[in-house]
This record gives sequence, C-alpha cells and structure tokens, in this order.
Amino acid sequence: MKQSDALVLFDIDGTLIRRAGPHHREALVEAIRRTAHVETTTEGVPVAGMLDRDILMTMMLRAGMPRSEIRRVLPEVIKRAQSVYVRRVPDLAGKVCPGVRGLLRRLSRRGVVIGLVTGNLSRIGWRKMERAGLRPYFRFGAFAEMARDRAGLVRIAIRQARQEGWIGRDSNITLIGDHPNDVLAARANGIRAVAVGTGIVSLDELQSHAPHVAVPDLRQLAIETLL
Repeated sequence: MKQSDALVLFDIDGTLIRRAGPHHREALVEAIRRTAHVETTTEGVPVAGMLDRDILMTMMLRAGMPRSEIRRVLPEVIKRAQSVYVRRVPDLAGKVCPGVRGLLRRLSRRGVVIGLVTGNLSRIGWRKMERAGLRPYFRFGAFAEMARDRAGLVRIAIRQARQEGWIGRDSNITLIGDHPNDVLAARANGIRAVAVGTGIVSLDELQSHAPHVAVPDLRQLAIETLL
C-alpha cells in the first residue's frame, strides 16, 4: 500500500452526523440499569465533547454510586451499552452533515488516509458510520475506551497510522471536529485543527480556541487545506 502524504481524522457527532436521535443516550441509561440496577439519566450531563466512558461514570456518580462500585461494573456497562445501541440504531443516512460525503469522496480519491477520533465507544461509532453509509471511507479509528482523554485518542490514531506505514513522519495530519475539545486535542498533539460549526457549539466560540481553520460546514473546507 502506497504511503500517503496526509492523514485526516474526524470526530463523529456534530461533525459527520447530527441529530441522530436518542438511541445513544438511551443505550447508556439501559446499560447501567441492566448491569448496576440503578436508574440514571444524561440530563444535566454536558455530553458534547465528552468520552462515553466519562459520561457513564458521571451518570453513575450523580446517581449516588460509590466510585469503587462504578469501577467494578464499568467494563460490563461499556459492553452492554454497545450491544444495546447496535441493535436499536435506525438508519442515519439522512443525518449526515452538509459537505461530509463530498469531502470524504475527494479525500479518498486523493489517497488520503481517513480515520475516526471520537468519544463514542468503538461498536457504537462504527455502527453509526454503517447506518450513515460512511463506513467504507474510514480505515481505522480511536474510540472512548482506548484512552483517558481525547488528546490520548489522537496520539493512538497517529501512532497506529505510522506503525502501519500508512503515513510518514512528514505527512500532514489534521483533526476535524465540532467541539473545543477537538481543537485542544489537536493542538496537544501538534497537528492541524479544523473546527466545523455543525455541532452545538457556535462558530464564534470555536474560533476563540484558535483552530487553524474554522468553517460553518464542510462544504466550505478546501481539500487543499488538508493536503
């Protein structure tokens, strides 16, 4: 496989798809209920930009569970949340953000390595991509259960791409996301940050975190920016 001059990493929610329905949150709630036998909610939890694992822990803490018990049940909760979601998620083809399909096609034609860096758990993230019709574009991904924070996920993705020989040391690397945490994760790894205003965070707020590029949606992103 020919080494690429560029790696482009994408967040999922708010970047590739939006308004995907309540199924993700419901899967987290049900997984806790079935595993820990505790009623929880995502209400009041600032889920945007968070990793699923951290969301689950916050939900259980707010329900009064001791940290020791949360640590004990968390692996099973994570497993169940993914199983629930993959069975219930509807078709997401109509939830793809503007400009996404066109950009992915152009990147693919240019031989760019395309991956995911997302707060979703792995089976949830891949299932979203399948149901949105985007799965074939993505070679690999870094997901919520793989690192303690989003910057760590970016490091994992970059390391894998280099170890596999998909990119070289001088290849351009970009993270595209809709949340300040995406911008901060990119900057922590010394890569290009592209902020897109298709999530719940305004473009003005995203720009205040000094991304290298900020666009209202991916229709406005020139592919040359990524190469």
